[in-house]
Amino acid sequence: MNQPVIVTDIARADAAAADALAEHGVATVHEAMGRTGLVGPDIRPVQDGVRIAGTAVTILQAPGDNLMIHAAVEQCRDGDVLVIATTSPSTDGAFGDLFATALKARGVRGMITTGGVRDIADLREMDFPVWSRAVHSQGTVKATPGSVNVPIVVDGAVVNPGDVVIADDDGIVVVPRLQAEAVVAAAEARVAKEAADRDAYGSGRELSLDRKGLRPLLADLGVKYVTQAEYDGGGR
Repeated sequence: MNQPVIVTDIARADAAAADALAEHGVATVHEAMGRTGLVGPDIRPVQDGVRIAGTAVTILQAPGDNLMIHAAVEQCRDGDVLVIATTSPSTDGAFGDLFATALKARGVRGMITTGGVRDIADLREMDFPVWSRAVHSQGTVKATPGSVNVPIVVDGAVVNPGDVVIADDDGIVVVPRLQAEAVVAAAEARVAKEAADRDAYGSGRELSLDRKGLRPLLADLGVKYVTQAEYDGGGR
């Protein structure tokens, strides 16, 4: 870890853009960004049916130590999402209901961590969404310096403070702060296209093979249509 710091005046993505991205969800936003920004599948929700989006307040902390979460609470404000990474792998339960209580009072929309969480029943009851690598009751200490609001890596995705983080049942995606409004427009265009596709498929008017022009591709790839008799007779 470099010199431990707490950055107090981060620039955040536009709040309206973050709210708009929440409407579209992780899969749509990921596709709209050209299939970039996706956090790996090891970070999973501890609740079902919840979607959030907000601006990232980041923490880089030592494994088995939650000192920097205490420090980060002060830097959080309405519309943020707390995002935590550890300097080496850890599943210790560094986050629980007391932290969630403090963050919820400041308008924080949820928390994402490469580590572990505990007090899961309480977190669900208080409606504070969490995504984590593990659920683990192992306690932690408060002894090691770390940093707040510096770039971190969360299961393969770079998260900079102030980026938009979207999280739902499908996972987590990160939208760079300066791209947020452009990604909103791209996501809206994708939603409109998918709505037209859904109508065509639902009505039975078209197959995706035809609507997406995939028949010529199958032919170019050497895929043949044969009858069962031709297949059984070696007519492949």
